[in-house]
Amino acid sequence: MTQQKSGYPYGQSSTETAKDRLRDMVDTTGEKLKDATSGAQEMAEKVADQAREYGDQAQEAVKQARPYIEKSLKEQPMATLAGAAILGFVLGALWKK
Repeated sequence: MTQQKSGYPYGQSSTETAKDRLRDMVDTTGEKLKDATSGAQEMAEKVADQAREYGDQAQEAVKQARPYIEKSLKEQPMATLAGAAILGFVLGALWKK
């Protein structure tokens, strides 16, 4: 029987070369996946921090507006309710978009 030369460097067979390439691809894919996961975690942390900050600002705004709203409810209850309805309508329209 005659032996055929594989034509691959260092006497590797095509199967060994394919396995090496596959291992390299798996390693590269794993590294990219780790990088993507890390980036996603960092972004999620930033979004959570920003949401907390907005929540704190909203609470502060409500605390400051509360005395004015209570006074308005006592003096002009219908006008206050109408204003609240309009504000709710506007927020609902903005929320849809």
